[in-house]
Amino acid sequence: MVDGKLLVEKLIAYAKDFLYLNELDEIYVKNSLLVQFKLSAPMPKTPNLDYVKEMSVPDVLFNEIKEYAIENNIAEDDLQATLFASYVFGNLTQKPSEINQTFKYLKERMGAQAACDYLYKICVMNNYIQKTAISKNIGWEYKDGDNYLEITINLSKPEKDNKDIAKLVSAPRSVDKYPPCALCQENEGYLGGYDYPPRANLRTVAISIGGENWKVQYSPYAYFEEHCIAFNTEHTPMKMGRETVSKLLDFIEIFPNYFVGSNSDLPIVGGSILNHEHFQGGKHLMPMHKAKPLYVLTAPKFPDVEICVLNWYNSAIRLSGYNKNTICELAGDIVESWKVYSDDSVGIVNSVEERHNTCTTMARYLPDGKFCVEIILRNNSTTDQYPGGVFHAHPQYHNIKKEGIGLIEAMGLYILPGRLKKQLEEISAIICREAPYKGKNEHGDPMYVHKDMIEQLMKEYPDLNDRQKADEIIRDYVNKTCVAILDNTSVFKKDEEGSISFRKFLMTCDVK
Repeated sequence: MVDGKLLVEKLIAYAKDFLYLNELDEIYVKNSLLVQFKLSAPMPKTPNLDYVKEMSVPDVLFNEIKEYAIENNIAEDDLQATLFASYVFGNLTQKPSEINQTFKYLKERMGAQAACDYLYKICVMNNYIQKTAISKNIGWEYKDGDNYLEITINLSKPEKDNKDIAKLVSAPRSVDKYPPCALCQENEGYLGGYDYPPRANLRTVAISIGGENWKVQYSPYAYFEEHCIAFNTEHTPMKMGRETVSKLLDFIEIFPNYFVGSNSDLPIVGGSILNHEHFQGGKHLMPMHKAKPLYVLTAPKFPDVEICVLNWYNSAIRLSGYNKNTICELAGDIVESWKVYSDDSVGIVNSVEERHNTCTTMARYLPDGKFCVEIILRNNSTTDQYPGGVFHAHPQYHNIKKEGIGLIEAMGLYILPGRLKKQLEEISAIICREAPYKGKNEHGDPMYVHKDMIEQLMKEYPDLNDRQKADEIIRDYVNKTCVAILDNTSVFKKDEEGSISFRKFLMTCDVK
């Protein structure tokens, strides 16, 4: 049994050590905890709680709250207990106004990184960023010639289907739905429920970009270092245009320590939330950021802008220079020109009636102080052969990755579904002949999706009996699949015809 009175004392000590609980608020917060825990009085004497100072994550206390909630009929099940524990930690966390005031003070006095360190620490220590769960993700790097990919099997976020994502764009808004979506500002402090994750411990900071009110929070899934999300305070759909580039550049002027990027505004080639304008960014240097120029170009109208097509898998352009305005103008020209461009000779179908072209666009500062904008050209057209998208992962790769290739994957950091952990282990046993291979979709066998992969590997390695070797072979298969998927997303292929067509498009922007 969890001692509720002792737990209250531990939480107060923890909040003072890690969540900036002010001494003047200590009694008030303690009394609030007593109400939440259905207690009439605290411990008469506070015990020695020095060990609380040694905690690096809140897991032990969070789990104790859950246990106490179930033992004392505050929660009926694990989900309700999780919501309750998140609510308790939300009450231990400073109010949004206090956090914004401190963040602004730190940013003005000590710089953006110091302010970000403050907010990030709070989000870890109040369990919004679930650091322990994230640490269980499986990840590795794959060196592929001059480039490399970062590949992660994510064990904390469910796989989404492109059809479900597309429905968000046209879905009618219910006046009763609250919060309106997973990114809306109304999430801050929201309890959550059976169909909605806890947000009571979420905290954001307010910023202004493009003359609009936005907010910034950290991602609970944290795909990379200090993974943050910036979102429009208005529930407005994703956009991709000249103004998007301007907003991205505004963001990095506020946060020069981070890169930032916008997913596209169309299904298949966009992110998982298309009905709310948002960006993603963070401290991480993405694989694409390290890609070298494939060839250098110039724009007579913008002599101060360095331009190149990247030696990267998809069709990517890098612009850099010291003048923010000229980079913004040229990048805007490229984005807007691509939105109306078509070239049937290389399968780029697009029209005014049904736009298929869009971009994935990123901004950051380079080490030499230059502004940098990188633009990936995207197209979401479909055919009978590729109903899921011509420039999307082709069907033979869906067993590994079926979700849309958003900005994170497009830049070389793959987030593969958690189901693969167990499935790849089973494939290893099958190709070593340690487990039977059915080859039939009996009773919805989840391994059937890997039928082609299994049969190919069994044929290539008929005498394989070493599990370690099998694991290496399977990982190499996944690596090459990830490369192939990025190649699929390239609107201009890396052959001679693709190169000529790419230059032909750039000529429409007077880039030569």
